[in-house]
Amino acid sequence: MTDVDDALVPVAEAIEAFVLGGGKRLRPAFAYWGYRGAGGVDTDPVVTALAALEFVQASALIHDDLMDRSDTRRGEPAIHRRFATRHRSAGWGGDPDGFGDAAAILLGDLCLVWSDELLHSAGLDPRAVARARPDFDEMRTEVTVGQYLDVLTQATGDTSVERAGKVARYKSAKYTVERPLLVGAALADAPADVRIAYSAYGLPLGEAFQLRDDVLGVFGDPAQTGKPAGDDLREGKRTYLVAAALEATDEAGRALLLGGLGDADLDANGVARLRELIVATGALARTEQRIVTLTDAALAALTAVDLETEARQALVDLAIAATRRAD
Repeated sequence: MTDVDDALVPVAEAIEAFVLGGGKRLRPAFAYWGYRGAGGVDTDPVVTALAALEFVQASALIHDDLMDRSDTRRGEPAIHRRFATRHRSAGWGGDPDGFGDAAAILLGDLCLVWSDELLHSAGLDPRAVARARPDFDEMRTEVTVGQYLDVLTQATGDTSVERAGKVARYKSAKYTVERPLLVGAALADAPADVRIAYSAYGLPLGEAFQLRDDVLGVFGDPAQTGKPAGDDLREGKRTYLVAAALEATDEAGRALLLGGLGDADLDANGVARLRELIVATGALARTEQRIVTLTDAALAALTAVDLETEARQALVDLAIAATRRAD
């Protein structure tokens, strides 16, 4: 990038800081242990290739923060805020926020380009890459259309549990767990029964992961999540948690919840009132129970197929980490 222009150094630094500065690395981890579980042998090229999934995640998060107008990510300024601040500090012409938005779009796109490049340049056998390519492509398509459905659901005000479930499935469940596992399985040339077991494990676990994310988006500790308390409420997220509360409450409760949902100026007292309502309707307890049920179903799927022992235990540990986390 510096061969093109020194002005690109801040772009490289921003992406480096974003990708290496935090995150749970769940997608590469599921892909790696999916590969190992199917008999794949640990090599540096495999690790390099599967790191491509972290660039896909970086792209999704940079764009997601822009769409949600989020100020922070992992306790640091979101990319669009970072570049808007750079514009203001330099005293450049034009709109600082517009510059930050444009930068975030382009940096997110660059991460997506690099994900492709990393997969192909890692040094794997081209036949293995060709086997993994369909799942890698489907994963990127699914998370993109899932993001669109999420935005559409906020715009249309669809508050059904069914719609919330579909958004969670495509925006997170398939993208976070199932597809990465299948990418790893494809690299290892896994048989059909392993792929079936990975889907049976990945889909419910991915949904449970998203439900935990939904709970943290309303009840999480900002010191651990790196985002303001109640941010999902201000952004108007139509999550399973919110849908369950709306389904169980009365007209006054619906008016209160819908009145605060999507209010960017919702203060701490407003967040507290909506939290109380969600708890009182039983929606939080219902969501927590669904997380347990889905996680149990996922773990049961691992017992139906012969996997390498270390990988099986790693997948059990990942399931627990993904659904009991506080960040």
